[in-house]
Amino acid sequence: MSESRSADPVTPVTAEPPGAPIGFVEFVLLIAALMALTALGIDSMLPALPAIGESLGASPAARAFVVTAFLIGFGVAQLVHGPLADRYGRRRVLIVALIIYIIANGASAVAGSFTLLLVARVCAGAAIAATRVATVALVRDCYHGRAMAQVMSIAFMVFMIVPILAPAFGELVLLFGNWRLIFWTIAGLATLVLAWFSLRMPETLAVEAQLPISLTRIVGGWRETIGDRLSLGYTLAATALMAALYGYLNSVQPIMAQTFGREKLLALIFATTSVTMAAANLLNSRIVMRLGTRLISHSSVTILIIVSAIHLAIAHFGGESLIVFAVLQAITMACFGLATSNFSSMAMENMGRIAGTASSVQGFTSVTIGSLIGAGIGQAYDGTTQPLTLGFLIAGCAAFAFVFATERGRMFRPA
Repeated sequence: MSESRSADPVTPVTAEPPGAPIGFVEFVLLIAALMALTALGIDSMLPALPAIGESLGASPAARAFVVTAFLIGFGVAQLVHGPLADRYGRRRVLIVALIIYIIANGASAVAGSFTLLLVARVCAGAAIAATRVATVALVRDCYHGRAMAQVMSIAFMVFMIVPILAPAFGELVLLFGNWRLIFWTIAGLATLVLAWFSLRMPETLAVEAQLPISLTRIVGGWRETIGDRLSLGYTLAATALMAALYGYLNSVQPIMAQTFGREKLLALIFATTSVTMAAANLLNSRIVMRLGTRLISHSSVTILIIVSAIHLAIAHFGGESLIVFAVLQAITMACFGLATSNFSSMAMENMGRIAGTASSVQGFTSVTIGSLIGAGIGQAYDGTTQPLTLGFLIAGCAAFAFVFATERGRMFRPA
């Protein structure tokens, strides 16, 4: 594997994007809006799962596949979007993808069977996967090192408002119509983001930096991505934590409905456990330039392991209440937010030349593998929170092991 190359960890790249750049605040807000469409497509579904199942004849166990189908499409399609973003630019790929995403949500809204709904959800996930690939590449076009981590943290902070509000958004829409209206509303919001992006965001990939599409180049890009020590190690660490997150998404609805018998509080508890992620990313944007990505992320994973172990012990010995669950899960999600935002930046540290392809490989790995493991965590639900808390504990230990190997034991460095 290649060693990490030296790079200024603080100063943004000097090369100006070929288009007139928009203001920093609008840049971050637009990146966050693009990323938020993914969260909206997942989390707003949670309150509607029982209604979808009843309407289309899906069993309670099968209803979670409404989320899993989206994530599978989201993960696999990133391998396609990456080379396209490196060849045709970030702007064109995102515009086409948003149009397909709008159409797929319309198809979900009119689906007449559960199978057709799942097909439409796979298509929606595959389309919106472009936002995961192209936005990371777009930010990498303009920033690197700690500066990229700072931009991504601010964007994640704004983006996290959507998961906090999405279940409540889903419940609100259900007050005015059935579950199909949720998909129509998502399509409408995606149309607004498409208009904003089309009118305001210039292309950030210079013409001379565009790479031809060929099997040799694509495979070479994949090999370079997984051959770089930082890229591979931190991608695997992020994958472990993402598996736990997707396990949470697959488990939270039955946990609220069956374990605690408080399904009506789903939106509130989900918001409580998610708001700490937004706060963590705000904190990260303030301290990352001073403390560095490694010290912050390594410490966060360590705390996540400790909190998850405590949570599992409480759940196992029967002392868990809804309040205890919410508090411990909120702390866990804060650690998750601090770790993953920095893992993403470090994984991209040496990937500037092939940012689109690298982002696609990293995204494919973390989302596809993570969603499959997360689905397993969800299916392991046994009426308690133990499968979920055990999942977070194992994920934290795995992430720590990957980071330890990547850094060759030199942990907690202020770099």
